[in-house]
This record gives sequence, structure tokens and C-alpha cells, in this order.
Amino acid sequence: MSLLFPLGLAALAAWLLPLLIHLARRHPYTPLDFAALRWLRAQIRPRQRIRFDDWPLLLVRLLLLAALALLLARPALTGPAPAPTAWTVVAPGLDATALRGTAEAGNWHWLAPGFPAIDQAPPATSASLPSLLRELDAQLPVGTALTVHVPDPLPGLDGARLQLSREVQWRPQPMPVTAQPRAATSPRLRVHSDASAAAQHWLNALQRAWGVQAPLAPLVADALPERGEIGVWSRNDALPANWQAWLRDGGSVLIATKPATEAQVLLRSAEGVPLLWQQRVGLGRLLSLPGDWDAASNTALRDPQLPRSLLLALQPPPSPRVGDAQDQAPRQIALPAAASPVREPTAWLLLAIVLLFALERWMASSARRRAIA
Repeated sequence: MSLLFPLGLAALAAWLLPLLIHLARRHPYTPLDFAALRWLRAQIRPRQRIRFDDWPLLLVRLLLLAALALLLARPALTGPAPAPTAWTVVAPGLDATALRGTAEAGNWHWLAPGFPAIDQAPPATSASLPSLLRELDAQLPVGTALTVHVPDPLPGLDGARLQLSREVQWRPQPMPVTAQPRAATSPRLRVHSDASAAAQHWLNALQRAWGVQAPLAPLVADALPERGEIGVWSRNDALPANWQAWLRDGGSVLIATKPATEAQVLLRSAEGVPLLWQQRVGLGRLLSLPGDWDAASNTALRDPQLPRSLLLALQPPPSPRVGDAQDQAPRQIALPAAASPVREPTAWLLLAIVLLFALERWMASSARRRAIA
């Protein structure tokens, strides 16, 4: 046991108060003169010893003051805390009854928002299982054993390997794969009608490299690209008003002019030379690929890696959503050693003070009644 505020023991100086009170309230002894003894020679009076009246009451008062001083000093009990109850969580969609078997004891919960008890109906949720595990890991006390039953393959992956602060018993449960995630479609380019033949030839070759079999369809008159398409403006003049409005409304436009000073480099060549810039305009994005879009004269356009690099820059690949559950077993991250838990017995001290005070009042009242009697 240790004291968090040792100066609180200075309150023990209050012990002098009941000692002085009991010394001052000793029963007085009145001398009586006897006629037969008045002619005797005076003898040396013996020394008087300090004696306390009602010493049980004095002892209770001293204990009461000691308890108050100890409360002010804030005693703390250190040492290992009792081991918390282990947790077992089951992902919705699994047969919790079969997994639990005959083991009725234990702390079983659904791996769902709020972590309801396993006895409740299986919740229907679309929450990400890795995110729920991170949330549960942050809520559980340190040292709580955790067992996790998840489907295999594991859905809801967010592209980051799961890292928890505790060791986890990882239990993948085989599940039939009913559907595979659809691959992301490549963006489709739409160029204005008066684009040069060389620019249209290179843009057609770029789309074929992306897997788009449909030929490049130039826009006619004042038509605008459809939502989700990338508008291509190969001329060196400014965008027309209708294109600018479509861009600010959330569209994407690829231009051949030099980028603005606030634009950010989105793609570089193998030599580190910037090739593609991006600038936010309203809700849309303005992409700049400066230079002549003629593969015959522009060597950068003939780079065999350019189509794939442009595709990744224009449409980053989505993070995997389904993966092998065994490969997604959480890693335990090293945390700094936790200090021993400190427990203050404040409630017990307060209870002792109340009982001692009640006992002191009862004894003091009894002492006064005896004195009156």
C-alpha cells in the first residue's frame, strides 16, 4: 500500500485535541479535613500520575481522527487486478449455436455495432468487420482474452492489415463464395468534335489499351460528356462556358494546356519528369497533360507503361473488399508496459468513519448520562 498524498497524515496532530479534553475533564477530588487528623505532621504528598477518564471513548475518538487523516492521505492499493472475463465474438451470418456448442458459460457477443449478446437475434449489419474489431479492442480492458469467429473468405476489408493491442484467437469459418466483386470499369473518354486526327488516334489507342473496345466517339456541336466520363479538350484555348459549368458541377476534364501554379503533380515519368497535373475546380477536377498529343512527335506518348500509369492516376484501384480470412489474422502491436492498477479504498474508509462517528456519539452520550446520574 502507498499514499498518494502523504501530507494528509499531518492531520494526526489533531490527536492532541481529545487528549487535552480528557485531561481537562477529569473528575475533581475535593479534600476534606478530619478533626482527628489535623494535628498529624504533614507528609510529602506523592506525585500524581496522568490518568484518563473514559479511556474507551478516548480510544474511539483517536481512531476516528486517524481514519480521517488516512482518508486525506489517500491510501492506494497496488498490485495485479483480477483477470477480466474473456470475450468471444461471432460475425453475423455464422451459426453461433453450433460454434458455442454446449459451453453455456462465457462472454459471447455478436461482432456487430454495440456488440449485443449472443442470445439476441443475429443483427443485420453492413458494418466493416475490421473496423468493429478495432473498436472492440479499444473498449475491452487490458489483458482481456479475445476469440473471434469470422467467415472465410472475409468480407469488408479496408486495405489495411488489422493490428490490435492484444493477442487474438482467430477462428475462420469456411463459407461458400456466392459472388465475386465486380472489377472496376475503365473510364471512357469523350473528345470535342474538332480535335485533330493525331489526337483522336492517340486517344483511341489509349482507350483500347484500357480495355475499352468501343471506338472514341467525338462530341457533336455543344454536347457535353455524360456523368462518369472524362471530357477531353485537346485545343490550346480556354474551355467554353458550358464545359466550365459542367466541370464545376463535378465533371472531369483533360486538357493539353499548361497547368495552373496551384495544380498538383499527379503522374511522373520514369525519369521523374511531371506528366500529369490535377487541379480542383468547384466539385470537379481539371487534369492537364501539356504538349502535342501526336505520338509521332511526342516520345512520352509512346511509352508502353503510360496507358497503365494514366489509368491508375485517373482511377485508382479500389481496396480489396474480400480476402482469405486466414491471411487477415490480426497482428499484435507492441504497447508500452501498463503501470500496475491503483485502487483507492475510499468507500471502505468512509464507511469506517461513519461507524466510528456513530459509536463515538453513542459512547459520549452514555458517559454524560452516567455523570448526571
